[in-house]
Amino acid sequence: MTRKILYGVQGTGQGHISRARGVAHALKDFDVDVTWLFSGREASKLFDMEPFGDFKHRKGITMVTEAGRMRYRKTAFNLAPATFLQDVNRLDLDPYDLIVCDYEPVIAWAAKARGRETIGIGHQYAFGKNTPLTGDNAASRLVMNQFAPVDIPVGLHWAAFDDTILPPILDLPDIDPDATKEHILVYLPFEDQDLTTRWLQGFADKSFIQYSPAVTDKQQGNVLRQKANVDGFKRDLATSKGVICNTGFELISECLQWGKPVLTRPLAKQMEQLSNAAALEQLGYATTMQALETQKARAWLDDMPSAPKIHFNDVASSLARWLARGAKEPVEQLSKELWG
Repeated sequence: MTRKILYGVQGTGQGHISRARGVAHALKDFDVDVTWLFSGREASKLFDMEPFGDFKHRKGITMVTEAGRMRYRKTAFNLAPATFLQDVNRLDLDPYDLIVCDYEPVIAWAAKARGRETIGIGHQYAFGKNTPLTGDNAASRLVMNQFAPVDIPVGLHWAAFDDTILPPILDLPDIDPDATKEHILVYLPFEDQDLTTRWLQGFADKSFIQYSPAVTDKQQGNVLRQKANVDGFKRDLATSKGVICNTGFELISECLQWGKPVLTRPLAKQMEQLSNAAALEQLGYATTMQALETQKARAWLDDMPSAPKIHFNDVASSLARWLARGAKEPVEQLSKELWG
């Protein structure tokens, strides 16, 4: 019997969608019928969505950032509670055998309201008592715990801090990451892009490819600005000498898998990214900076550290098999197998 799955994905950050692509490709090998739902970003601003077929879209909740800082007050002002409650109440869960959520609040709260069990697969579900945590306050703890609550959390992280944490889900094409060129890949979506370009131009002896949904393709001195697209981005990542990025989870996971040195700047006042930076420092996996620091960046560019030797197992295929079988196996067993 074909198992029917409703899978919700937070669309504010590209990382959620990237790992969802990995799961979508893996699920095609099993007898499942998956309906994807995305929220948190306007449908017109979603791109490269072919793996998800005829997906659903809802407004959801968008986290507001400005100039590299999390803006909780503006996030609250932008909420549309009536629309959100309407979407929650109207979402039909009856056709589905399994409900899965990657930090997507419409599905999470619809399931909670109807007493349906929800599986949470994502980085945000990895912050247990042993996971590095910093930059938290009452607001960030409330967001983390109540934004998209689930019954069965399946965390994703760079190390097995707890026994319900799996390695990252990766969506990497078949490209040789050792065929490196001289460019540095830059992805700082939460920064002012013009300011970022001017900062990069201060390192005139280096070559950068700066990706963002907010720019158009244009060479500006030593900086090639490229509008965000999956194929071009992954190709330039594979051939990059190193990566400068914010401290989201998915891109850094890809850098670790492909052996790319990372200089990362966590989004200010955002607990997840600040905690990611703390984990990277603890593990020795990347160099961190608290702003676009010219002195630290110059030192990193001139004497780039070696990337750690890491190879994560195929989490997407294991999760797809687990879901296709009804998610009966304990998460702890999955974790043990994948870290082993």
